[in-house]
Amino acid sequence: MSLSYDSSGVRYDELDAFKRACQKAAKTTSDLLTDHGYSEPAATRGESCYLIEAEDHYLAHVEEGLGTKNLVADAVLNQSGKTFYREVAIDTVATIVNDLITCGALPISLAMHAAVGDSSWFSNAERTQSLVDGWAEACRMSGAVWGGGETPTLRGIIEPDSICLAGSAMGKIAPKELRIVGDAQDGDVILFLASSGVQTNGLTLCRMIADNLPDGYATPLGHGDDRTYGEALLAPSVIYVAFVRECQKRGIKLNYVSHVTGHGWRKLLRLDEPFVYEINEIRPEPALFKFLMEKGPIELREAYATFNMGVGFAAYVNPADAQATLAAAQASGYDAWIAGRVHKDGTRKAVEVPGLDLTFEGDTLQVR
Repeated sequence: MSLSYDSSGVRYDELDAFKRACQKAAKTTSDLLTDHGYSEPAATRGESCYLIEAEDHYLAHVEEGLGTKNLVADAVLNQSGKTFYREVAIDTVATIVNDLITCGALPISLAMHAAVGDSSWFSNAERTQSLVDGWAEACRMSGAVWGGGETPTLRGIIEPDSICLAGSAMGKIAPKELRIVGDAQDGDVILFLASSGVQTNGLTLCRMIADNLPDGYATPLGHGDDRTYGEALLAPSVIYVAFVRECQKRGIKLNYVSHVTGHGWRKLLRLDEPFVYEINEIRPEPALFKFLMEKGPIELREAYATFNMGVGFAAYVNPADAQATLAAAQASGYDAWIAGRVHKDGTRKAVEVPGLDLTFEGDTLQVR
């Protein structure tokens, strides 16, 4: 029987309904910004990053969590003796700042939230130092100061041998013209930036697969990749800040960008306006995703609806800017390519991947 994200206990319909309820209630508090000399710009609710507007700049704020990837690191540590908490720290920062930059904000400061079930978690000096060093490294990669954090001990909520990692970031857009407002147009080009693997999404399903493997995370990945399953899962996420920064430096207008995380390629639908996003340049699935589909097994449609499948970030730009945007991405060190185009089809909203015979209609992503 094929596995799905639902079968792992993660049901987006329930999660997204709660998110929409939060957005509705949160909107009623927007008038409180007035006393602080700020206002809420249109269309910020439901985006990956929340903005508040001043006369000559925007401030941006994001709160994000790692999820369960650290449980993979714990299992690999117990099985092999290798510590991957540097990578886990980078993952946590990446999931925060990659959301922040979707509005055009560059990170200024980051805070860590490291909740444990028992304070003895911090007694493993090598693991703790790896976490600290990785967080500082990721802050430097993001161009943001590490401003502080919180380390609560939550006995009875978190398992004694576990940590729950999350954090927040503040950013700024100045001048205001640098804001990415979501004005994609019919005919825009879609640019993809490669991921390093699963990054921070779908780990509950990945862990479920490991539980059914005789050698667990020590299982060889195969498919031309000499890593183990655990090592491949723990590859640190790509931080895409440098791409947005470089586009701003070069005066390249990004009509819209999407951080491809939860909901897989359905995240290309995040823009509220109805468009069809047609992906014509499809790369072969990286070895890790081939492994997941084979060992799950996971059907092709479910894989693209859950995982990033080798794509961590997408940008929609005017065709005249496509080559310049590609050059900016590559100059910043990213593996990037022109993947498809945006077009209008009445009121229809969908992602189409003709080469894989896949279509995700607009109602498969309901985060607003």
